[in-house]
Amino acid sequence: MTKDNNSKLYTGTLSKNVKGFGFVTCEEIEGDIFIPINGMKNAMDGDTVVVKLAPEYLWKDSPQGEIVSVSKRAVTQVAGRFEKNGKYGFLVPDGKKINEDIFVKSRGFSGANNGDRVVVEITDYPSKGRSAEGKVVEIIGHKGDSGADIKAIARNYGMRDTFPSRAAAQAKAIRKRGIMPEDLKGRRDLRDKITFTIDGADSKDFDDAVSLDILDNGNYLLGVHIADVSHYVREGDYLDKEALKRGTSVYLINQVIPMLPKAISNVICSLNPGEDRLTLSVDMEIDGSGKVVGHDIYESVINSYERLVYDDVSDIIEKDDPELVAKYSHIEGKLRSMNSLALLLRENRDARGSVDFNLDEAQIRLDKKGRTVDVNIVNRRCANKMIEEFMLLANETVAEHFFWMEIPFIYRVHEKPEIDRIESLKAFLNSMGIVLHGNSENIHPGAIRSVLDKAEGKPYEGVVNTVTLRAMQKAYYDTACKGHFGLALKYYTHFTSPIRRYPDLMIHRVIKTVIHEGVTTGAVNRLGDAVKTAADLSSKAERQAIEVEREVEKYKKAEYMANYIGEAFPAVISGVTSFGFYAQLYNTIEGLVHITTLRDDWYNFDEKKYALIGEETGRTYKLGDKVDIIVDKVNVSMGEVDFKVMDWY
Repeated sequence: MTKDNNSKLYTGTLSKNVKGFGFVTCEEIEGDIFIPINGMKNAMDGDTVVVKLAPEYLWKDSPQGEIVSVSKRAVTQVAGRFEKNGKYGFLVPDGKKINEDIFVKSRGFSGANNGDRVVVEITDYPSKGRSAEGKVVEIIGHKGDSGADIKAIARNYGMRDTFPSRAAAQAKAIRKRGIMPEDLKGRRDLRDKITFTIDGADSKDFDDAVSLDILDNGNYLLGVHIADVSHYVREGDYLDKEALKRGTSVYLINQVIPMLPKAISNVICSLNPGEDRLTLSVDMEIDGSGKVVGHDIYESVINSYERLVYDDVSDIIEKDDPELVAKYSHIEGKLRSMNSLALLLRENRDARGSVDFNLDEAQIRLDKKGRTVDVNIVNRRCANKMIEEFMLLANETVAEHFFWMEIPFIYRVHEKPEIDRIESLKAFLNSMGIVLHGNSENIHPGAIRSVLDKAEGKPYEGVVNTVTLRAMQKAYYDTACKGHFGLALKYYTHFTSPIRRYPDLMIHRVIKTVIHEGVTTGAVNRLGDAVKTAADLSSKAERQAIEVEREVEKYKKAEYMANYIGEAFPAVISGVTSFGFYAQLYNTIEGLVHITTLRDDWYNFDEKKYALIGEETGRTYKLGDKVDIIVDKVNVSMGEVDFKVMDWY
């Protein structure tokens, strides 16, 4: 927050509640500033606003004030469902990002019909007793069009799957040019080497291929070959500016908001089978103990032998599927050797205390109309884990190599948990009969890992994993190598996905600069500002991508649960608050049991025990408890599901 020189005015960011009041976050005031409805002026959620504080005797639990003016608008366009009513209409925003309806006069309909997903440009911002007003500027999809709802949610975060004309034209020109002989100059030719990709069945952009040889000394030679996107996307060009702005590809169930146009991501850079592709390769010699005893990083060209699918590879290794074994007999031995190596790498990772949270991931299936027809659990099998181990090792190897070169770089940082969070975690685990050993000021990842191991297979495994994860800090990108707590690594980066992550693309540029120029003063100076900018913007883009991905997932889960109102399900209490508790079904869908629906007693919230406790009955609803619920209400637009305890329905 900044303070104006001539008065008690403060500038901060507004978070506006759906009920009309809000809070302004300021750096110079401890605690958010509460803004009542009558002090909101014409501000909307996310706006940068100037606030005047009320006299302190009017404050309650936090500072209170009123908005004097809006200094910067966060929202100029809103996407959602258009509701038409004769000569006027309303835009009802999709998702939680924006929670205010926009009034639209008939002259602003622009051909939109009832139920269409549209984008409305705001022409007048809200004032006391009056909604914001706007006009339709784009029709995302007509009523019933598949995927229009997801596109609308993404648009409210400023995301779209189309690209500016200059960036799109550049991508098409690159695809049309293809690979020329001069592109191969100085590259190691690996086209005769057996390399292949292993991805999901629905994947279309393949940015990593692998190879494996057994050396004469018995060591493994693992090759990880990554699409050389930096050969095509040059620093400062139209594609690069747009990629930096996006920071990452965003995956929204069956849709992708890509970082790069399909001409790049799905064609010229994708490691499609039977096609020459430019790559950056990391060869790692690994001894029988799983230690990397030598490595080489270089520019290359490959021609992938196969496009393999996780489930097929897993069926070969886990089930000896006869048809698949016969189909891939030419690489079956390599696949089994790869799995053996992956198991060895995993053993080493476990031994050093790497933390793996065993949390279920939802698999949401949509019909042809884009509506949710099933929500289940993703099954991570041996092939998924194998590729994960190889990518982790490549990222670690590259990070350590360039750390010692003392050249500007981007590291993936995961700092140790904060002391107060570890203390809270210890208290919770003690209530479960689990001891978290170690000093809270300098907890070791191995101690966290030990706790998760103790909970494995127990009824409370899921809740222990969830609460422990909440105690961790969020990972981010930085130019300083601060280590990765969760992986128990001193050196770590993201190198393996330049098609969908900007930090990886930037790192490829650093690598190629060193390959071609060496570590020169000019190279160091030129790269310094670029890597800092890329790290900062990519961290911000990642946080927003996670937010919209979660919102779309909640939206589609709510859409699914709308079919089950009044039906009963077994659940586990996944969160406890002063206003109720959250219960999670077997398929990861979560709903709120509001405290007012617990009609048998007056319940108090015990923060230390993560529990609601009845005053008269002593009945307890505690984190991890099993509970039978009935689906009570569903708000699809907000992605909210309300449950009631079966006993009190």
